[in-house]
Amino acid sequence: MLIKRDEYLNELLAGLGNGLVKIVTGGRRSGKSFLLFNIFHDHLVKNITDPAHIIELSFDDRRSMKLRNPDLLLDYIDAHLQNDGKTHYIILDEVQLVDNFVEVLLSLTHSRQLEVYVSGSNSRFLSSDVVTEFRGRGEEIRVWPLSFAEYYAALGGDKQSAWKDYYTFGGLPQVLLFNNEKKKKEYLHNLYELTYLRDIIERNHLRSEAGLRQLIQILASGIGSSTNPGRISNTFLSRENLSIGRNTICDYLAHLKDAFLLEEALRYDVKGRKYIGTETKYYFLDPGLRNVILNFRQLEETHLMENIIYNELRRRGCSVDVGLVEAWGKDKNGTSMRRNLEVDFVVNDSDARYYIQAALTIGNEEKRAQETASFRQINDSFKRIIIVKDDIAPYYDDNGYLMLGLFDFLLKPDSLTAK
Repeated sequence: MLIKRDEYLNELLAGLGNGLVKIVTGGRRSGKSFLLFNIFHDHLVKNITDPAHIIELSFDDRRSMKLRNPDLLLDYIDAHLQNDGKTHYIILDEVQLVDNFVEVLLSLTHSRQLEVYVSGSNSRFLSSDVVTEFRGRGEEIRVWPLSFAEYYAALGGDKQSAWKDYYTFGGLPQVLLFNNEKKKKEYLHNLYELTYLRDIIERNHLRSEAGLRQLIQILASGIGSSTNPGRISNTFLSRENLSIGRNTICDYLAHLKDAFLLEEALRYDVKGRKYIGTETKYYFLDPGLRNVILNFRQLEETHLMENIIYNELRRRGCSVDVGLVEAWGKDKNGTSMRRNLEVDFVVNDSDARYYIQAALTIGNEEKRAQETASFRQINDSFKRIIIVKDDIAPYYDDNGYLMLGLFDFLLKPDSLTAK
């Protein structure tokens, strides 16, 4: 089954001739290598150049280990250049394994004859260094697991059935190739244990993995819930009788983000227009990885739907925060009280902003009032959107809120801009 990833191919092609290193990042088994060595390679051969002008290396291959030496790598590339003045395409996979790889890549940018494409699975070594380390000579292309639109385009059939399969087993491309649940679960289990977890432990020289494992389980169990390192530390003590300090937890969280296993959504005071550093939320790169961590227990559709909406917004290039709105009301005794209302997502896309609430359904006025309470406290004019699992045609309600069905949101990239 060939899964087209035209969006990423177009990003790679858009960078032709700009003199920058094209840095393809993302989690393990998200499809980076297939994108470069198959989809992009085939496009180059069919439309742009011949195989003699393509130099490809994968540094997690034992046969390329000696080329992790930067000088040997540069010598290898120089030796394979054709002396004909034509452009060569250098494709290097898992380049973070090369010693002093930034210097190597900067050296390659000195030649107008080369187009350089690299990939890596560690944000600390790549994503965060695009601006600083590459001195303006690199651009990042972030590859995510299959979106639901990509997944459904490949799978077809009933949307509801595809949705259940997607929020259960996720969108890592290999999962789509298995035809039974047992094989999918085995693949995800081995990927998490032998690739993600083992890589984090070995790369960061962790002497004990018990605390890391427990932390990942706590976060997987609490997607959509606000937390902070201090609260997590207390959870360890009360639930597991483990004493793990705040600084250690912060380190673990950094390792998990570096490995692209999860992302952090900051809390944003909408009225005060400032970030609140006391609490945050974490969402997993892929629902299948999250679910295998919990052995496929706690498959709450509402929380998984929230995680998938977050991923889709991030995949579209938006920055996403969790909104907080302060409001005043009265308790049952009529006493004035302050309370904090939450906006699931505060989404910034260039100069546009959207406030989004996600709900499986809004079946009555009480539920509608509950979901829109935070909206009513916001005084600006940015669009407010409610995404519901119900299969509905988009419409604006009496308050001017856009009501949007989940499948319309996931399958139509321009759904948020509907008039």
